[in-house]
Amino acid sequence: MSSPTRFHLLQDIDGYNPDTLDLHQDAEAKEYWFNCFYKLVLKFEQQAAKSQISDNTAVDRAAKYRKHYLAQLNQLKQEDCSLNKRPLSIRNLLELNESTLRMFGFDDPWKDQKRIENSGSIRKLNARLQQLDQLESMTGKWIEIVKGVLAGNMFDWGAQAVSQILESDANFGLKEALERIQKRPWLIDCLDQWLERMQGSPHRCATIFTDNSGIDIVLGIIPLVRELLLRQTKVLLCANTNPALNDITYNELKEVITQCCTECEVISDAYDTGMLKILGNEQNGPCLDFSLMTPDLCDEIAESDLVIIIGMARALHTNLNTKFTCETLKLAVVKNEWLAKRLGGETFSVICKYENV
Repeated sequence: MSSPTRFHLLQDIDGYNPDTLDLHQDAEAKEYWFNCFYKLVLKFEQQAAKSQISDNTAVDRAAKYRKHYLAQLNQLKQEDCSLNKRPLSIRNLLELNESTLRMFGFDDPWKDQKRIENSGSIRKLNARLQQLDQLESMTGKWIEIVKGVLAGNMFDWGAQAVSQILESDANFGLKEALERIQKRPWLIDCLDQWLERMQGSPHRCATIFTDNSGIDIVLGIIPLVRELLLRQTKVLLCANTNPALNDITYNELKEVITQCCTECEVISDAYDTGMLKILGNEQNGPCLDFSLMTPDLCDEIAESDLVIIIGMARALHTNLNTKFTCETLKLAVVKNEWLAKRLGGETFSVICKYENV
């Protein structure tokens, strides 16, 4: 796949393909994922209408969104892949959903939900940081930080298995998520290698590709950011430029970090001095395609000697097998039963893939 820009940290820039699956080449996967999206579109329709409840055209526009998206799904499913050599991925279906929502006037259906969850999580940040600081060993602290990132990744309104939990239990929080994710050994378990690496010299610069709003970013990722900053590692936090599901956006992340600065002096000092920077990743959906990044963004990230990719869409649907020229840590909870079984695990299995070039 030819790249219009040059993301310098890829081992194979010209051959880079972000997608883990080509649905045209995998009949079982194609059948499963199209059926999955056929069901999810009803949830997306309801969320779209709910997000603009004061607009008397919202219900009608949401219904039109659903019909249009289903028509496009049917067209893609019936494509003769022998005539069309273009790959078809889960990323394509997710991006198509976002563009169709916008076509009918729904720019960010989860906006209010994200704001509520961000505010609620920030109120709990100080207690979470104190809990981590009370751990006696640095190894124990890093284990808890990584588990916190994984547990935070549970809070994904785009995952049906999780949304059912969140809708039925208003008290489901980080503690409950920590209990729900897979116990070690994990499906892909490189935690010991990561812990050994963190006993060595600090990284110069870490780029972290964020995922969901709320507990994920605030109680999962911010403690990770803080610990890297304490090691004098510069941190670049990359968020979606455009809305996608309940993923945090670049503008929302700036607001969250500003609020976190009032709760944590380490975050505040780093943000003031430029040791912590917020970037937009130029994506059109929840997945991560490095070929879409602008030259300026590629240049900004080029100094990184550590890349951390978080979430199913970014680290599993895309980039699971991508090789980089620097160290990488890919963290995700597999919130889909079919995919977990395909990988040899169960729902809420854990991906912790560390690679040291």
